Amino acid sequence: MVRVALPRWVVGAPGPSSRTRSALVLCAVVLLGGRPESVSAQRSVAEVLGRSAASEGQPKSYLEEIMLFSYVENSYVGNLGRTGRGDVNELRFYDHDNSWTFNAAELSVKKDPSERYRLGWGVVLTAGIDSQKNHSLGIFRDSDDSSPFFRNTAKYDLAEAYVSYLVAVGEGLTVKAGKSATLIGYEVYENPKNLNFSRSFLYTLGTPYFHTGLLATYPVTKWFSVTAGFTNGWDNADNNNGHLRPTGNFAFTPTDKLSATVSWLAGPEQNRDQMHDGVNNRFVVDTTILYTGIDRWTLAVNFDFAGEENDPLLVGTRRDADSRWGGVAGYAAYGWTKALRTAVRLEYFADPQGVRSSETSAPGANVDLWEVTATLEYTIWRGLVGRLEYRHDQANRKAFSVRNIGGRGLAPTSDAQNTITFALYYSFF
Repeated sequence: MVRVALPRWVVGAPGPSSRTRSALVLCAVVLLGGRPESVSAQRSVAEVLGRSAASEGQPKSYLEEIMLFSYVENSYVGNLGRTGRGDVNELRFYDHDNSWTFNAAELSVKKDPSERYRLGWGVVLTAGIDSQKNHSLGIFRDSDDSSPFFRNTAKYDLAEAYVSYLVAVGEGLTVKAGKSATLIGYEVYENPKNLNFSRSFLYTLGTPYFHTGLLATYPVTKWFSVTAGFTNGWDNADNNNGHLRPTGNFAFTPTDKLSATVSWLAGPEQNRDQMHDGVNNRFVVDTTILYTGIDRWTLAVNFDFAGEENDPLLVGTRRDADSRWGGVAGYAAYGWTKALRTAVRLEYFADPQGVRSSETSAPGANVDLWEVTATLEYTIWRGLVGRLEYRHDQANRKAFSVRNIGGRGLAPTSDAQNTITFALYYSFF
């Protein structure tokens, strides 16, 4: 991977200089972008090079099977109340309050295995604040770094790097090895592919982002497939304890308008010195349902249930040190025109032992989080898309806007927060 030296201002420090520089970056992208398409329309290398497509019914050429996706994204998040430390929104640590932020730049090159060219592969390079949050342990992130600041983590990443192969067994067994995005969840790390700009609590606090390991997928029928394999763990490129963690999913597609997946990950995530001669498994079970059968509508729901045995944040504080967390998020989006879309997300996240929201509340305290997010998205010009978003977060106790309270140290100061975000992304492919 090429090491990119990013200027310090990409982290989005507030002030006129930061705003000017971010605007210059965006303008440069717009001017140099060529002919980008919408974010959902990835383009093949053959198309980019102007090569003719294969005739209908004929196998694609190798260049037609190589797909490109690339974008750059900037945002400004305005917190209508008090901000957290360093303008970092601790429970939404992708969002930097009251500052322009260079969120992401990405280049994705992928080829799925096919009957003609059975070897597949994928490489995704990213840069920006999102990269700093998305890192797996062992790739530009060491064990001395943690959320929400990740100050010791690089702002560039090798997000995905894998090879795959289509084995001629039955209907075709696809084997995939390397680092790739998690099977779990509805939202993805490539933010333009999400209905809303801000990430849900389920995504940020409740589930992993990436896995490094081996997966095998087999289509049992035309509408049902099974994936199973093992990983090095929850956002781990390195194996921190010598255990492999089983993962997989069941994917149902009864029609082209309805799909559902049930995904899971289980196994010990703690370091060996935290296990105390036990295994201490962590698990997460995720269910996602997507429906697009109503004209112009996209409807989705995501459920998660997770927990960990002898959670390190609870050991020594209570007799039962097991933790549980989970929640549900519902999504509804409507396309008014080809250029204009609105989307709403409603979410509830339960953290009964306070281990997933411990950035702002002491572990052991019951924390319930609710949020509603409304996003207006407009395609300004070809691949240039603007998003305007309002979000309200609510908690059952003070969980937001951590400040230094006199001589009492750091503490959350509010049980609610409201933000307004303006974001721009430019999709090249």
